[in-house]
Amino acid sequence: MKGIVFTEFLDLVESKFGLETVQQIIDESELESNGVYTSVGTYKFNEMVSLLTNLSKATKIAPNDLLRVYGLHFFDALVNNYGSILKSYKGPIELLSSIEGHIHVQVRKLYPDAELPQFETLEQTDEKLVLIYRSSRSLYPFAHGLMEKSFEHYGQNCDIKHELLKEDGSEVRFEIVKK
Repeated sequence: MKGIVFTEFLDLVESKFGLETVQQIIDESELESNGVYTSVGTYKFNEMVSLLTNLSKATKIAPNDLLRVYGLHFFDALVNNYGSILKSYKGPIELLSSIEGHIHVQVRKLYPDAELPQFETLEQTDEKLVLIYRSSRSLYPFAHGLMEKSFEHYGQNCDIKHELLKEDGSEVRFEIVKK
């Protein structure tokens, strides 16, 4: 997993829960990296699972709720680092429908070893988008937060519903309707 995912996660934890909580979850997690991350490094996914699990215990907030909030936060990092890509889209439906065909292609150019989820567009109109999310990491709440924030970025509102197609969350159908 790319380091920017870890550095932004710890930034979120610090801003929402304080530096003490950051240190607490690092201390309580068994981390090969010892909790030292660079945005361009690559780290094991189980370190993120451990950090998230310990944050959930410390805050009494469900991991999926934390992941959704993290998706909202992470979108801002994407804007700050890759805003030029976002400017090429007229709106959130166009942006989200191009994840697989354009955005992930660009990410792979920068990070050839990145393990990205797959998104399949099933239906797209000016008002509605239906996507299938697939990832063995089952981080669909994170994807939900990114989708939600993309609408906010373009000054629009939406309703997002999801349906687990596989119980473990590795395959999820998202229906996004513009308000």
